Amino acid sequence: MKDLNPVITGRKTSIFEVMSRLAIENDAINLGQGFPDTDGPEDVRRVAAEATVEGPNQYPPMMGVPALRQAAADALQRHYGLSYDPGDEILVTAGATEALAAAFSAFITPGAGEEAVIFEPAYDAYFDMVEGAGGVVKPVPLTAPDWALDEEALDAAIGPETKLIVLNTPVNPVGKVFTQADLEAVAKRALEHDLIVVSDEVYEHMCFDGRRHRSIAALPEMRERTVRMGSAGKTFSLTGWKVGYTAGPPDLIAAMARAHQYLTFATPPSLQKAVAYGLNKDTAYFDGLAADMQASRDRLARGLTEAGFGVLPAEGTYFLTADIAPLGFDDDVEFCRRIASEAKVAGVPVSAFYHATNTAPPRNFVRFCFAKQDTVLDAAADRLRSWIDR
Repeated sequence: MKDLNPVITGRKTSIFEVMSRLAIENDAINLGQGFPDTDGPEDVRRVAAEATVEGPNQYPPMMGVPALRQAAADALQRHYGLSYDPGDEILVTAGATEALAAAFSAFITPGAGEEAVIFEPAYDAYFDMVEGAGGVVKPVPLTAPDWALDEEALDAAIGPETKLIVLNTPVNPVGKVFTQADLEAVAKRALEHDLIVVSDEVYEHMCFDGRRHRSIAALPEMRERTVRMGSAGKTFSLTGWKVGYTAGPPDLIAAMARAHQYLTFATPPSLQKAVAYGLNKDTAYFDGLAADMQASRDRLARGLTEAGFGVLPAEGTYFLTADIAPLGFDDDVEFCRRIASEAKVAGVPVSAFYHATNTAPPRNFVRFCFAKQDTVLDAAADRLRSWIDR
């Protein structure tokens, strides 16, 4: 048999898996991987349970059960004034991550040297998926501490081989919410250069301090060149369900569906029915989710500040970025290894969210997830404070 090692080593283990393993090995509080430590709404879970018992439990339609496609279309209309036909403009996937894989597989021609612009720091899957689909990553750094968009750097990254722009707002890992001006800057380039925008909006209902999520698809002329992705895992704190939904124009959705049929083909029908129920919840649920997450953000921010970290603004998501320079550290990877083994708290080094071509990413930032119970956040802050003060 041929040596498989080059195939196996061609893709690295995700930083989330690395840090979660360290957390388990050291019995550490895991503020590294981004998942809540409580399950989502009981009524949504009961709908899933009842639908599983009642059935059917066979393959649902490849595009998704009609109820969920309609609910996703209704939600986009209600929240953002975006109108989509559930028949051919909504696709249900096995989480937003599979939607991303389907998009890159559909839109990138292997071997053609087509490029994808990605703002970094970024969810590390973007880099691997684009390159796995045969594309070339063109990273554009956001500038700390407010992770500002550099339009000159964006212009420099776009060339004749650029095929698409990957947009994520609110941003994992650093919690930036793209402003209207930011979105207009991205849209301007997409229109000028005839680019597709792959817009990852899974944290759409977690914007803080009075901010509201904006979708780039709502800007003039952008709906027809944008696929935007949502996630039941994030919206309902049910990350293990892996139910995602993508909206876009028929030609782009059809291309994604052709890729999706050979990735997972379908998502469990009972979970889809429950998510459809959840998306029809009234505004109070979505506002409450943002308020609860904001309170958790503030709680962890206080604890980290008291421990001596510099805490950067977090405008959305599950994540807080902490500056370790005030503590006298300048290597985020080593810092995360030490706190996992010595302080018994796991975080994620932000340098892991930069592309390999960036030879000098900032090394003084650590990402912590605050989508946890108050007692867990307090315990983590206490452990870090005790370790720093030792």
